[in-house]
Amino acid sequence: MPKLKTHKGTAKRIKITGSGKIARERAYGNHILAKKSKARKRNMKTAAFIKGKIAKNVKTALGV
Repeated sequence: MPKLKTHKGTAKRIKITGSGKIARERAYGNHILAKKSKARKRNMKTAAFIKGKIAKNVKTALGV
């Protein structure tokens, strides 16, 4: 079976942590920030972790 190519769009958006978890950035943090609360904006800075079946699909796309 041939090697799988890395899905570059996924690779640019997702990082794999040292422990093997899959981290992604949160949405809605780029514009129209005046109406969003400080707490909401602060929480958008933190990484979100992907788990379950989607994590398996992402690992396949990354070739991990």
